[in-house]
Amino acid sequence: MELKIKPEEISSILKRHIEQYQVKMEAEEVGEVIEAGDGIARIKGLPSCMASEMLEFPKGIYGMALNLDEDNIGAMILGDYTQIEQGDAVKRTGKVLSIPVGDALIGRIVNAVGQPIDGKGPIHIEKYRLIEGTTPNVVERQPVKEPLQTGLKCIDSMIPIGRGQRELIIGDRQTGKTAIAVDTILNQKGGDVICIYVAIGQKQSTVASVVNTLQEYGAMEYTIVVSATASDPAPMQYIAPYAGCAMGEEFRDTKRHALVIYDDLWKHAVAYRQVSLLLRRPPGREAFPGDIFNLHSRLLERAAKLNDELGGGSLTALPIVETQAGDYSAYIPTNVISITDGQIYLEGDLFYAGVRPAVSVGLSVSRVGGNAQIKAMKKVAGMLRLDLAQYRELVTFAKFGSELDKATQAQITRGERLVEVLKQPQYNPMPVENQIMIIFVGENGYLDDLPMDRIKDFEAGFYPFVREKYPQVPKGIREKKELSEELVKLLHQAAQEYKKNFVTT
Repeated sequence: MELKIKPEEISSILKRHIEQYQVKMEAEEVGEVIEAGDGIARIKGLPSCMASEMLEFPKGIYGMALNLDEDNIGAMILGDYTQIEQGDAVKRTGKVLSIPVGDALIGRIVNAVGQPIDGKGPIHIEKYRLIEGTTPNVVERQPVKEPLQTGLKCIDSMIPIGRGQRELIIGDRQTGKTAIAVDTILNQKGGDVICIYVAIGQKQSTVASVVNTLQEYGAMEYTIVVSATASDPAPMQYIAPYAGCAMGEEFRDTKRHALVIYDDLWKHAVAYRQVSLLLRRPPGREAFPGDIFNLHSRLLERAAKLNDELGGGSLTALPIVETQAGDYSAYIPTNVISITDGQIYLEGDLFYAGVRPAVSVGLSVSRVGGNAQIKAMKKVAGMLRLDLAQYRELVTFAKFGSELDKATQAQITRGERLVEVLKQPQYNPMPVENQIMIIFVGENGYLDDLPMDRIKDFEAGFYPFVREKYPQVPKGIREKKELSEELVKLLHQAAQEYKKNFVTT
């Protein structure tokens, strides 16, 4: 078959293409790296660069503009800064740093910019959110009034946490701060709260052990882990909590409930101090930059319970701060204490004395108080704090070896039993109805004449006994969230009956 070429056809196609051809010109601002190292870069050029704008370096590395000086820009590098050299070209992106958000992240471990690091393949995300969102204003919020149960007797009874609250967990290293946070996550199983655990500046082995625990207890089904470990550059540790918060805000704004844990903000402040000093910002107290308070307040103020018009979603924050040798009056601890709605103090002395969780009742406080408790718990735990405070005072007094009258001895006996009741093993959160039942038993003196070493046995057997013989008690507390006179009568009856059998056996 012979191929015929028609010159008129070819010329008409060429003419059409020439007529349609348009020259597209795009102006692009390009800067140049003056110096780079230790997670930061100085760039000349880019006169229109915005604060916190994303900048594109060669080899697919991104940075974020922090300092906008007259003749140069100071940017922190989000990635491997060793790949960036003097003279490299830098482009503006025109966008502020955003991270992926949504349900696809649940059950995954991601880095500070939302990229998966768990080896389970890519995350298919369609929605992105600015890491620094706008904080809900006063009108958009409502008071904290729904409890967020931690499953820990000493916290749910005396230092309650509500949805939308910010409660600080503070204490020295190795006193059980992360354990409280992990127990709180485990206690949300079967509930409607999505948890986000942000690990900042920790060892990779520590993060791995937390993740293993969450997997073992089936908690990864409703948890996102954001990891910026000690081996990550300081800029990644700096943006990690903001990324975790943005992920939580997505759930809050879609009428759901989220809990975000920042572990811990002391290391976050140290990472920011490192970046700031490298950018030659003037140092202030303890060499931290002047805006360190604003850094944490703009993070923690994003936790809120939204009003019903906006869907009533909530974001609860549990920041953790590690103190150095019990110095609660240091710069970062006092800053975060003043931002949050209360704090849970953990004491090394209590921890080593076997009181775990090592919560100091005298120094811990929840500024939301009874609003974050169900009525039944409020009724039972009303006198608990006072009894324990009096016990601590009397124990100090009794050390002087003076003769104690019967009333004082009775108070010390009651206090010892209550301290024993509030002890709880790790990874063993407890449903609120069980907490109420055992605190009721302790407060009403049913444990006063039992030997100390038998109290844990009494508690272990009491729950199944009540569930079997008096099922209406736990069911009534769970459903009505109140302790009616009838339930109180049944609880007294159950305690007396079980104690009789317990003592005889």
